[in-house]
Amino acid sequence: MVNTAINDFIAGCIGGCAGLAVGYPFETTKVQLQTRQVNVKTYKGTWEAVSNIHRHGWTKGFFRGLTFPLVSYGGVNAIIFGVYGWSRRQLSDATGLEKGSYSVIWTAGCVAGAAQLVLCTPVEVVKTVLQSQIPHGAGSSSAPFYKGPMECIKVIVTSRGLRGLYRGLSAHAYRDIPATSLYLLTYEACTTYFTDHGLPVIASELLAGGIAGDISWLFTMPFDVVKSVMQADATERKYSSIWDCTKHVYRAKGIPGFFSGTLMVLIRAFPVNAVTLMVYSQSLKFLNSQRN
Repeated sequence: MVNTAINDFIAGCIGGCAGLAVGYPFETTKVQLQTRQVNVKTYKGTWEAVSNIHRHGWTKGFFRGLTFPLVSYGGVNAIIFGVYGWSRRQLSDATGLEKGSYSVIWTAGCVAGAAQLVLCTPVEVVKTVLQSQIPHGAGSSSAPFYKGPMECIKVIVTSRGLRGLYRGLSAHAYRDIPATSLYLLTYEACTTYFTDHGLPVIASELLAGGIAGDISWLFTMPFDVVKSVMQADATERKYSSIWDCTKHVYRAKGIPGFFSGTLMVLIRAFPVNAVTLMVYSQSLKFLNSQRN
């Protein structure tokens, strides 16, 4: 049992790092689109955002702020998949239901989504602040420009204490707890369906992972927008609450504002989650096979 739980954590870490590397440029573009809509000069569309980020190069543009999440998201995904695997086993033993039961999968996904917030929220705050600071036009923002994640963390903690690293926690929870459940439930259901209909296992895992990613993101985009706007404001605290931030987004862009960056999210989510879940599944099978 202990070895099985450890393997879940290790496989989750490997899968998470693989997915992050694939999708980070898309994530940077999404954050730029979302955070620019309220405070500073906005983009006319996705292509303008991509063009502007590209002018800053790969390290200062598309991959700005990557180091911190690359190190940290291994831990985040280890928590998600480790807690998910452990919760499924515990729930199955306690209820007598199969681990493949949709109710077990959904509940285990909620537990996993809640558990990862402890580490994921500070990572998201730092990542979002750094990504939102890519300049767009002269004098586009009065906020300080951080050279990297450590400087960003230092300023946030100095100005707001450790609570500053948990800016937007409620919005993050509203996004991640249901999203994680929907994500994992969709993946398990689609994988079973595709393999039962003769698709090779790896192809089934890739396709199911991509579909799961797109569906979970589509249903939680409004929460993601509010989360990104609040977390980009980690030091200035323009918004007093989720509701205050929601009102600002609505006044600035109306209902479409809550779906800002959706196209980039969906384009990003398919390959990222296809890779993440396939690598996780294959890594877990390999690790479990080494016990025999």
